[in-house]
Amino acid sequence: MITGIGVISPLGNTPEDLLNGLREGQSGIAPFTQIPTDALPISNGAEASAFTGHISDYGPLEKTLQRTIRKGSKVMCREIEMGVAAAQLALHHGGHNPDDFNRDRTGVVYGCDYIMSLPEEYAEGIAACTTDGEFDFTKWGDLGLPKVNPLWLLKYLPNMPASHIAIYNDLRGPNNSITLREASAGAALSEAVSTISRGHADALVVGATGSRVHTLRTLHASMQEKLAADTEDPSRMSRPFDTSRDGSVVGEGAGAFLCESLEHAEKRGATIYGEVIACSSSAVGPAAGDQPMRKGFANVLRGVLQAGRQNGFAPAEGKVDVGHIHAHGLSDVDTDICEAGAIADVFGFPGDQPPVTTAKGHLGNIGAGSGMVEMIASLQSLSSELFPIRNLNELDPNCLIAAVTSNDQPAGTNFINLNITPQGQTSAVWISKPR
Repeated sequence: MITGIGVISPLGNTPEDLLNGLREGQSGIAPFTQIPTDALPISNGAEASAFTGHISDYGPLEKTLQRTIRKGSKVMCREIEMGVAAAQLALHHGGHNPDDFNRDRTGVVYGCDYIMSLPEEYAEGIAACTTDGEFDFTKWGDLGLPKVNPLWLLKYLPNMPASHIAIYNDLRGPNNSITLREASAGAALSEAVSTISRGHADALVVGATGSRVHTLRTLHASMQEKLAADTEDPSRMSRPFDTSRDGSVVGEGAGAFLCESLEHAEKRGATIYGEVIACSSSAVGPAAGDQPMRKGFANVLRGVLQAGRQNGFAPAEGKVDVGHIHAHGLSDVDTDICEAGAIADVFGFPGDQPPVTTAKGHLGNIGAGSGMVEMIASLQSLSSELFPIRNLNELDPNCLIAAVTSNDQPAGTNFINLNITPQGQTSAVWISKPR
């Protein structure tokens, strides 16, 4: 059961701000303010500009915890700070009171990508080993390494979000870190559900954080992936499923849930916002033949529907009532075609499909944090209207999906979220309003 929600996003740092921004068609994509663009082919991305790293961004905290987090920020890069902040916001939103939780049975499962160090970490050391513009590696051990902060690595380890969250809140139960790029959030939630279901924990803080807005990470993305070209209006750069799309947009953010067993949530009188019905994952590479991503998307869709049938949420046979699909919607030409093809493979023609939307037209690709931010957006919209796909003016004829293009489409009472990595690791999560 989902009993608390926290989010850091390019559209704001509350679930309400996020959903309102999506419904109003706002875009978080704008000129970069955090990184230099001289060596980049792009100059725009989706920064979580409302997150400054100030202690107030972590929500209401006791004075002792405020001091602890301020001290810990010295060994937290921005990606980790956003992840910790989302978790603290989720704990506060869920009414976390340590007296109502068994610390030994409350833990953390967090998704994160590999985190790249900032060049500034090594600048002084490199300068000490450079003469007349030439770097002498033989001097590194004696002259360079001593100039590097001995704690620098702690700022960039992908297991540190889960570590900090557990330490700050004295959560002594299961602790796990998932590093599967864009599939991280779905995989983390799947691990959390399994951990609680098998009786190893009563409650878990589950989330994911990611940033592709980074001096080196953005450069790597521009060299390894197809990014959208700059436009006069940056908000037009991400165009999922549109015939004119030309690539993805880098973004940043984090999201977190407080998850509990039904018994534990009811015992403490918690408000239940959602129920995780089923999770599924797959890994399909080039060896699978043409369009491996299409196979990956289809695998997790079939897997999550089958799991839903097995636990009684869906009928054993016949049509399954899915309120909507929150697609990966990368805005990459080939990836969108594969995803749309998989949705058609599983659900049939658009008239037989659930409505399909995505937030990446507003937020870009947040990397490991994408799935969690998207799940929060969809969860907030249940039993109300769904947000349309931004910048979808002409649906690609190769993407036969029931695309949401207006604000009057009901979101239904449940949804499936999809995410995939360039390497074909795919996750799907099915979430419903509590039954």
